[in-house]
Amino acid sequence: MNLLSIVITIITGLVTLAAGYLIRKYIAEAKINSAEESAKKILDEAEKKAESMKREALVEAKEEILKLKNESEKDLRERRNELQRSERRLVQKEESLDRKMEAIEKKEEMISRKEAEINQLHEKVNELYSQQLAELQRISGMTTDEAKEFLLGKIKDEIRHDAAMMIKEIETQAKEEAQKRAREIISYAIQKCAADQVAETTVSVVTLPNDEMKGRIIGREGRNIRALETLTGIDLIIDDTPEAVILSGFDPIRRQVAKIALEKLILDGRIHPARIEEMVEKAQKEVENIIREDGEKATFDTGIHGLHSDLIRYLGKLKFRTSYGQNVLHHSIEVAHLAAAMAAELGVDVQLTKRAGLLHDIGKSVDQDIEGPHALVGAEIAKKYGESPEVINAIAAHHNDVEPSTVEAILVQAADAISAARPGARRETLEAYIKRLEKLEEIANSFEGVEKSYAIQAGREIRIMVKPESVDDLGTIEMARKIAKKVEEELEYPGQIKVNVIRETRATEYAK
Repeated sequence: MNLLSIVITIITGLVTLAAGYLIRKYIAEAKINSAEESAKKILDEAEKKAESMKREALVEAKEEILKLKNESEKDLRERRNELQRSERRLVQKEESLDRKMEAIEKKEEMISRKEAEINQLHEKVNELYSQQLAELQRISGMTTDEAKEFLLGKIKDEIRHDAAMMIKEIETQAKEEAQKRAREIISYAIQKCAADQVAETTVSVVTLPNDEMKGRIIGREGRNIRALETLTGIDLIIDDTPEAVILSGFDPIRRQVAKIALEKLILDGRIHPARIEEMVEKAQKEVENIIREDGEKATFDTGIHGLHSDLIRYLGKLKFRTSYGQNVLHHSIEVAHLAAAMAAELGVDVQLTKRAGLLHDIGKSVDQDIEGPHALVGAEIAKKYGESPEVINAIAAHHNDVEPSTVEAILVQAADAISAARPGARRETLEAYIKRLEKLEEIANSFEGVEKSYAIQAGREIRIMVKPESVDDLGTIEMARKIAKKVEEELEYPGQIKVNVIRETRATEYAK
């Protein structure tokens, strides 16, 4: 049983295995068949889709090819049209060039004919020119060179006329722009500075208590007066002038020494050579102290510090110097204040300008043993005592002995002229005054075309009458400039001189 069961079980198992195998095989074959069918179907669909895509691609390709073909044909047509147009333009240009060439050839032929005609005319013109030149020389009585000189003279006159016009315009413009400002600055400077003036001469007068003192001054056989004159270098004039002795000499310092010594002798009453020598020595020391004090006072009044002691002494000596009757020390102080006021208005160095103004006439304080213009001598003194180059230049340039290199130097020039030219500042002898007026008129009369000249306003203006047929209106401008220039070069004068050239035309007839 067991064996049978086992066999049956085994058989059943084998049958089951066989059945399972067959079932699986069937199922697998069915799946395979189904997969093959699916694959075949997919392949068919893929082939159909590929065929469809191929047809579509072909259609698109054909359309693209057609499109490119159309574009190419269009572009080709356009290029062909452009080429045709270019060909037509080239043909037209060639035709135009041909026409131009023909025209040029015709013009060349015409120019050749004209040139030949011109050459013929040129020869005729040269011949006529020669004939006319000879005729003109015969009529005018002048050669070619003389005619050239005449024409050059006319051109020169025209250029001079134009130059005078330009000068007049420039001067008018400059005066309009500068006159107002200059007047304001100078007026302001003059108003700020008001200095007293002391007129000095070459003589001093000593008052005597009585006329008997004259005999004591003269002494026995004139020994006292000789001793006094020898020690002081001053001449004593004892004449009929009541109760007065006149001291005469060109050196104001020596004259002051003699005056002080004589006054001390008169007060002392003992007048003899030994006492005279003692009093002169004391007077010299007193004058030296006065010089030192006045120099220091001048620096204090102007606010100038740091001057060398010798420069202060030179300044003090200026108190005893005069220029056309104007005290030089007071003039120097006035110039310092004027120049400083103008420097402040213009915004330049006030202290430097004031210092140069105070020292500008320092050269007038030296004795005759040093020669040369006082401006250059003063510059050398300032250089010796360590003054700055700007101050030295302002001193040397205040009378144009050298060119001014700074604005301050020009201001010192202006202040010097203002101080010297203002009314009452200076005086001069009648002889010098007359000579200056005569020289002024002589300079004016030396110019061609001047009829008369008159020096007026105390020599501060010269009026010149010119011949109207010799000098035109613009020529008067040029003449005024030349006369002013010559006056500056040949004449010394304080301030400025106005040159006024007058031209007028008069017509006169008589009714009969």
